[in-house]
Amino acid sequence: MSLLIVILNYKTAQLTIDCLDSLSQEIKKVPFTNVVVVDNDSADGSSEKIHKAITENHWQDWASLIVSPENGGYAKGNNLAIGKALSSDKPPDYIWLLNPDTVVLGNTLMPLLNFLQENQNVGIVGSCQEDTNGILQRSSFRFPTIWSELDGALQLGILSRTVFKNHIVAPEPSSEACPTDWVSGASMMVRTKVFEQVGLLDEEYFLYFEELDFCLQSQKKGWQCWYVPESKLIHLAGQSTGLTDPKIAPKRKPKYWFDSRRRYLTKNYGTIYTALTDIFWIFGFSLWSVRRSIQRKPYLNSPHFFKDFLRHSILFSQLDYLTKPPSR
Repeated sequence: MSLLIVILNYKTAQLTIDCLDSLSQEIKKVPFTNVVVVDNDSADGSSEKIHKAITENHWQDWASLIVSPENGGYAKGNNLAIGKALSSDKPPDYIWLLNPDTVVLGNTLMPLLNFLQENQNVGIVGSCQEDTNGILQRSSFRFPTIWSELDGALQLGILSRTVFKNHIVAPEPSSEACPTDWVSGASMMVRTKVFEQVGLLDEEYFLYFEELDFCLQSQKKGWQCWYVPESKLIHLAGQSTGLTDPKIAPKRKPKYWFDSRRRYLTKNYGTIYTALTDIFWIFGFSLWSVRRSIQRKPYLNSPHFFKDFLRHSILFSQLDYLTKPPSR
């Protein structure tokens, strides 16, 4: 049994070093384990700091560093290490994608490996994630649909608990191992055979939606995805991207988030379905805005989210395309 762990760093050198430190004892349980850190062109001295930490802590027997010449996003950065491993003479049996803002515990690694070894029809497994106070984070999900988008936009609890109960993208975490549509890319262990059949991560995604797209493609090939709560780790949510930190006010969603969402929907369900999904979301959020105004409810979404959603919706992007003068 052999394992490759891939950690993608972008301007989070100390977090990456702390993650490596947490791995230093855990990987001894699996003799044939290598860790590859990919620095995604941080250009802030990260690669030098990480290389120094690997050397000074004598981690070079199991850890190495790849410096990317560009920041091509999550998928492209991880693919540098994954592709190199797959093309080697002895590819690893399993590949574990791990965020730098995670802390591996004594019961993180082996439950994932054991589950994959014991269940040959399972291709992807994910961990239970907690914050530093032991509060559970949601890390197993359903694929988004028209109905989940409408539910998320309406923000009406009674409908979420009844009509849309089976369409909630992020349900309450299970206390037992269970099949799921997709798992968080913060801790996602993949059987190498899945990469060989499905291919690498889709590099058309810069950030977000790439892991759920990969899980969907793997299921199309017959591989199951499971959530394994026996595997626990600490996830310092939002430290890698700065977008999902629950301890600070929401930040404005970047353009690449909307681009990734649109790509996922159009790639897997087509333009018409994507347009209908956007219409349902706009309708639902409009109703929510009226209700929020009447009931004086707080605004909890990202700043300018409705305006940004409209701007990047496939409805308006297609309109821009149709009305744009032809190039000469």
